[in-house]
Amino acid sequence: MSFQQGLSGLNAAAKNLDVIGNNVANSGTVGFKQSQAQFADVYANSLTGAGGANVGIGVKVAQVAQQFTQGTITATNNPLDMAINGGGFFRMDNNGEATYQRNGQFQLDRMGFIVNPTGAKLTGYTTNASGALMSGAPSPLSINTADLTPRMTTGVNAVLNLDSGSTPIDATTVPFDMNDPNTFHSSTAVSVYDSLGNAQTLQTFYVLRPPVAPATIGTWDVYAANDGVPIGYVPPAAPVTVASLSFNTSGMLTTTPMPLVTPVNVPATAAGATSPFPVTLDFTGTTQFGSSFSVNTLNQDGYTSGRLAGFSIGADGTVLGRYTNGQSAVLGQVVLDRQPTL
Repeated sequence: MSFQQGLSGLNAAAKNLDVIGNNVANSGTVGFKQSQAQFADVYANSLTGAGGANVGIGVKVAQVAQQFTQGTITATNNPLDMAINGGGFFRMDNNGEATYQRNGQFQLDRMGFIVNPTGAKLTGYTTNASGALMSGAPSPLSINTADLTPRMTTGVNAVLNLDSGSTPIDATTVPFDMNDPNTFHSSTAVSVYDSLGNAQTLQTFYVLRPPVAPATIGTWDVYAANDGVPIGYVPPAAPVTVASLSFNTSGMLTTTPMPLVTPVNVPATAAGATSPFPVTLDFTGTTQFGSSFSVNTLNQDGYTSGRLAGFSIGADGTVLGRYTNGQSAVLGQVVLDRQPTL
């Protein structure tokens, strides 16, 4: 009996050494989880009478259990490399079969799919034609390298301060002329984009007019031009305003309705583009204080086309593409799979 017990101990110890050796061999394997040999007593199968005792006949390896403890996270230079902080697995598509892994080393194949070193495809949520994430069953993720389509400008937001100390200019004696700085007080310029992504320069000019009785505060006439061409009239016809701004004694806008939004039809200068295209000028927040003219905000919502310059994966698994036009777009989202027993 003692020989059998000793032999079981040697066998169990050998199995434990196998487990330890496997752990050591994979110490540099990304995503590897170490294993631990768990032992159990072995007893003879016998009937025990009153006062009897079970006699152990050795030891065995009950199971080899993986230890799913958090490993060390290290940085790499590959934007596709990921690490899972906590529970969960990357869900892979291996020729139609779902497999799971903790190793976050990924690369692009020649078709643009995100794959692991063996070629299995990483799955997650993809995007539709409008760039919105589609829920449902995860599917293989790919990096779309197509150009980002241009977006036509539809609005310009201008938050300005117009100098209340400006000397009013009477339009009847000094008509507005965009080429004569003596006929206006200040101006702004912003690039807007047509339906093809061509940039045009939209200029706005601001002229303080004398108050009309019984008013004691003058108003600001706003004129516009596109690439140096007046909007709304053709010289030598009389200039046409695109907006008129009125302020109270506190320097705040009183023009109604509020917010002050003015539509302007901007002619496209490039052949084949939508022309004219409507652009809304929003002056909400503009003030008339006793300080020099200033531009606090001047932005628009359009952009030209762009090529994919790079991409990154966020902490929530969102794959974000960065384009040469300064824009970014969601290309997909990595989703993790949780196994209830781990």
